[in-house]
Amino acid sequence: MASVHESLYFNPMMTNGVVHANVFGIKDWVTPYKISVLALLYEMTTSKPIALQERRRLNKLILFVCLSGMLPSNSICCETPVSDACCLLSSHTLSLNRLHEMADGELKDMEYFFATLPTPFSAIDSEAYKTSVVGLFMRHMLLAYNKLSFSQVYKLYKALQQYYHSHYSQPGDVQVGLPALAADDSDMDLTSTEDNVGERMEKEELDTAPLHESELSRGPLSQKQAEYFLARQAYLLKNDENKALKPSALQDELNNMLKFNPDFAEAHYLSYLNSMRVQDIFISTHSLLHYFDRLILSGSEGKSNGDEGYGRSLRYAALNLAALHCRFGHYQQADLALQEAIRIAQESNDHVCLQHCLSWLYTLEQMKGSDSSVLTEDSVKMAAHFCLPYLVSLGIQSLVQQGAVQGKTAHELMDALKDTDILHWKHSLSELIDISLAQTTSIWRMYGKSTMAQQQAQLLLNMNSLEQVNFGVQQNNTEAFAVALCHLAELHAEQGLYGAVSEVLKHLKEQFPPHTQHAKLWMLCDLKIQFDRAMNDGKYHLAEPHVTAIAALNKTEGLYRKAQVLKALNRTTEAYSILQRLQLYCEKTKYTEMIIRVMLVTAELHWESSGFATALPLLLQALALARQHHLQALASETILHLAFTQLMLGVPEQALGVLHEAMEPILAHGAVMDKGRALLLAARCQMAMAGTRSNGQKHAALGLAVQSLGEAAAYFSMLDCKERLRDVHYLQARLHHTLGQTPQRNKCAMLFRLLDQELQAPGAAVAMRL
Repeated sequence: MASVHESLYFNPMMTNGVVHANVFGIKDWVTPYKISVLALLYEMTTSKPIALQERRRLNKLILFVCLSGMLPSNSICCETPVSDACCLLSSHTLSLNRLHEMADGELKDMEYFFATLPTPFSAIDSEAYKTSVVGLFMRHMLLAYNKLSFSQVYKLYKALQQYYHSHYSQPGDVQVGLPALAADDSDMDLTSTEDNVGERMEKEELDTAPLHESELSRGPLSQKQAEYFLARQAYLLKNDENKALKPSALQDELNNMLKFNPDFAEAHYLSYLNSMRVQDIFISTHSLLHYFDRLILSGSEGKSNGDEGYGRSLRYAALNLAALHCRFGHYQQADLALQEAIRIAQESNDHVCLQHCLSWLYTLEQMKGSDSSVLTEDSVKMAAHFCLPYLVSLGIQSLVQQGAVQGKTAHELMDALKDTDILHWKHSLSELIDISLAQTTSIWRMYGKSTMAQQQAQLLLNMNSLEQVNFGVQQNNTEAFAVALCHLAELHAEQGLYGAVSEVLKHLKEQFPPHTQHAKLWMLCDLKIQFDRAMNDGKYHLAEPHVTAIAALNKTEGLYRKAQVLKALNRTTEAYSILQRLQLYCEKTKYTEMIIRVMLVTAELHWESSGFATALPLLLQALALARQHHLQALASETILHLAFTQLMLGVPEQALGVLHEAMEPILAHGAVMDKGRALLLAARCQMAMAGTRSNGQKHAALGLAVQSLGEAAAYFSMLDCKERLRDVHYLQARLHHTLGQTPQRNKCAMLFRLLDQELQAPGAAVAMRL
């Protein structure tokens, strides 16, 4: 079931998707790439008018190249956009010719170029007016160029020559475009002066140093570069991690920022988020603490302990540290950090922080396996009192989750979710809408309503987000999407649609790479599907290796699957021992679904020793538990086991009557395997009852049994379950022989023989298997 507290992590860096990074003194500087952009803009402002459609396309390209100058050069590539923009202009060769004149001419040619640029104040009727993007870009470049000393101008000119000659052999070569090279990040300090002798000597040494690409690409970033880079990466990490930089590359960029400015607090916070991607507890803790240390020391923080100042930073630092330890399973450390945050928040009378602490407190109690319903209800009431709809919704979602585990009816839970949905739409809480739909999908799946679960999952995947779309990316990498897709994969696998399962898992692997936080969801889903498929095919040697991998992701599921494999391999004693330990653990943690599954497998172990009477009380207990918690799928499976037990005890009439109770929900919502098993069991009951009837009634009962076996064979064929098909063909051959239908008998006997030879292993007796 989806976790509903994933979004409680406090993110003080983000405000409407904008990162506040104002600690850099470097405003902007001129680079060879920006000179090439200026040449393009100059031709655009002086060219003849072009068609409206081409103008719109050109404006988009110009906006891109202007913003690209704010990014580190090794994270962008602007070759195609600039080349496309040049091709749109009627005089596209003029911009390249102008670069050729400067690069192959003298320094005065570059001086003349900047002197002839239209200023934003004089170019009122052109695209370079003062409030336009083009005008602001030109204005910044002119101011930055005018601040350069002679040595810096000379260095810029040499960099321009190197930039041009390394990419253009002829002045009219237009098929290459204007790439953004490492020279974009040249080490020009525009804010320093030459009043200090030491600084002047350092500048002269830099001027005479060779221009190595590795050195130029690791220079300090301007304020705009830092703001744009951090805002983009933080947004991508939150909404579509695949489009963000790789963890190692992003960490290198952040280390480069911190090398030139160690007190850049927002870079530390992005480093914390990046470390969380790869589950690095050391770097994430280190970066988080450094973020709040720098935030306290920055000039924007006051020295009061009220709502503003370092007191607020300290309590939220402790709260974030508690969330960090909670995510890594360090519950004791999380509890200590949470108590510290509560203490500081109480001293400061910060009710909002206290409500966040209370939310994490009941979340921590849930992770420990304790009953936190009282704490959750108190949190919902207090959050509603302080008008915190986000925390109110999270609290109600947690109560719904606990209610589902405790066995409350579906209509009670859906009414509560309906109230939260009204709250979500009223306050436009898009992320919580996704969580609510994922929660609803999980609840319907737990109750055995596969059709409703699939509908809710599709609704989530096809719903448009209410959040503003920035950088062309929508939010689709949250836990809610992962949970919905995993449910869809399992539902398709239950119906034997393994082609669709492969497509869903492929998308999951692309959207949630192995290093991401929610990757373990699809990993476990994939392993469970492979395990079930191998067990259905009777290939236990293929299922056994999956047990270790499943146990690494989920210990409880791993033990349960191990017991299943041991039972299939006739290692009854070992399987029984594991099941007993697993049942005790699940009773302690109140994992009702697993308790029922363990009881069913234990009953199957009793069947192996012909202890059908011993299995009967266990199955009745499992059925009562399933009905108490409204688990229809498990209740139907338990009824199948009960009917089989009654059949083996010699009462087929009662077995068939019990089976009819479960037939409708199984055929409506059950897996293909359960449908086949139910029809096969019904046919065997009909065969057993036919032996005690007269000839006319006997032939009618056997005819119904033949029809049921045919339907069962169709379901087993969908899963390619050869062992079950072998059992069906064996029974069909016997029935046709009794009815005197020789051709049909011979056909079924041939199919049985072919499958028996293919399996090359004696299967369990038909009478001993459900």
